[in-house]
Amino acid sequence: MINAVLVFNNTGQPRLTKFYTQLDTGVQQRLISEIFTLVSHRPSTSCNFLPLPPLLAPPPSTNPSTTSSTSSTQLDPDAPSLITYRHYATLYFILISTSTESPLALLDLIQVYVEALDRLFENVCELDLIFNFETLHATLAEMVVGGVVVETGLEKIVEGVRKQGAVAKRPTGREASNGRGGLAGVAGVGRGIWAGR
Repeated sequence: MINAVLVFNNTGQPRLTKFYTQLDTGVQQRLISEIFTLVSHRPSTSCNFLPLPPLLAPPPSTNPSTTSSTSSTQLDPDAPSLITYRHYATLYFILISTSTESPLALLDLIQVYVEALDRLFENVCELDLIFNFETLHATLAEMVVGGVVVETGLEKIVEGVRKQGAVAKRPTGREASNGRGGLAGVAGVGRGIWAGR
């Protein structure tokens, strides 16, 4: 089971945080910070799999009756235990999963997610994710429901998101010559990123 999907930029600013298991907001924030620190300090030659930081482990107890239950929860195959990530240009795509998920399948899932976003935005960049977070969430929802992968077919995912109408239009005319829409698209002047809202 996938417990969380996270997307960070190179400076640690979250661009997507989707948790499929309930955690307190404080624990989520500490977990996000710890995971970014772990992933961002790894050399590019390292593998893309890490054990989950001990933040989610239950606190040690001095009561002998709860000690046995603590050790049994750490052996639970449904407990989150693995971080799988890929680093693309300025973004980290991170999955937190249980030990029952295949790490190679999770890497493939990240690749399909990025390819789907690339098709939807035609050369996706960080600004697309910032200003069109609805498309980011819609694409993820086409692929993962309740922490379970339901679709990995690239064409079906892209078609499903387009049918929802969650894909924003690119800037046109003079705005398009300004790179990625420039400030005209951000300010909502004329057509562009904010068209149709």
